[in-house]
Amino acid sequence: MRAVVIHPPHDLRVEERAVADPGPGQVRVRIRAGGICGSDLHYYQHGGFGTVRVRHPMVLGHEVAGLVEAVGAGVRSVASGQAVAVNPSLPCGHCRFCQAGDQQHCLDMRFYGSAMRDPHVDGGFREALVCEAAQAVPLPDGLDVTTAAFAEPLSVCLHAVRQAGPLLGRRVLVTGAGPIGALAVAAARLAGAREIVATDLTTAPEKVARAMGADRFVAVGGVPDALAPFAAEKGWFDVAFEASGSPAAVLAILPVLRPRGTLVQIGVGGDATMPLSVLAAKEITWRGTFRFHEEFVLAVETLARRAVDVAPLLTAQFPVERAREAFDLAADRSRAMKVQLSF
Repeated sequence: MRAVVIHPPHDLRVEERAVADPGPGQVRVRIRAGGICGSDLHYYQHGGFGTVRVRHPMVLGHEVAGLVEAVGAGVRSVASGQAVAVNPSLPCGHCRFCQAGDQQHCLDMRFYGSAMRDPHVDGGFREALVCEAAQAVPLPDGLDVTTAAFAEPLSVCLHAVRQAGPLLGRRVLVTGAGPIGALAVAAARLAGAREIVATDLTTAPEKVARAMGADRFVAVGGVPDALAPFAAEKGWFDVAFEASGSPAAVLAILPVLRPRGTLVQIGVGGDATMPLSVLAAKEITWRGTFRFHEEFVLAVETLARRAVDVAPLLTAQFPVERAREAFDLAADRSRAMKVQLSF
């Protein structure tokens, strides 16, 4: 089978890999669609992020969906020929975090397309993938694999919304309107937000952000006081989702977040120097959000009932043999939102 493999930065190859047979409790999925994520781009452009580095060739990709083509002994949850979304997260189920219901913090996590472990965990950008049957979530009738490949990033945003607490009637700010920011807008709208304002450095993602549910859009690049109108009377927003990973974006949120507001940090970037006096005086709750667990099944159901329409996010699809071209387009924020590979 063909697989998309990262070597050193910018050395992306389509290589032949052996096709494995599923063991007991496993299934083999013929991958049909896979979305290129920001972490895939970090591996492609920089060889990793933070202390996470690619030390040997690794198959990329974790936003994938396809068709079951073989099942191992004892599998009853799915059948050959069934369309599924593949949950890239495989927690151990035994550590103290798994036992406490915090599987995203598993001490022995295996996550597709991740160099956090060594040996690395190969990802889903390959023509066939063997996974545990529990990771293959059946697609309800009417949900196509192209749309189902959005289940993973939508899961991230559904988990982030849970971290924020109730959003019904709340005013929400989303900073960074890339794919995750745009899906955060959609998830906040789904949760009942009263008003959603999205920001980004340029106007390039405005059309998509509005299509996903943003009421207003503000281009903040080169405009230090772009959010100043929202800072009156100690701030306008009840909740902010920071999806850019930019320290400057975090600092810009504090003046416009009302006292006792909540800041949910989705984006991962560099370190930031924070004005602790502001956090304390405004009694701001600053929460992290990391991956997901049960939200993956919820994301599949949400997409199936069309409660979130991801069509505006999809910029282009490329066949696997044009993977480099697909990655180069995905890295260009001025031209692309979400780019998928098709197998």
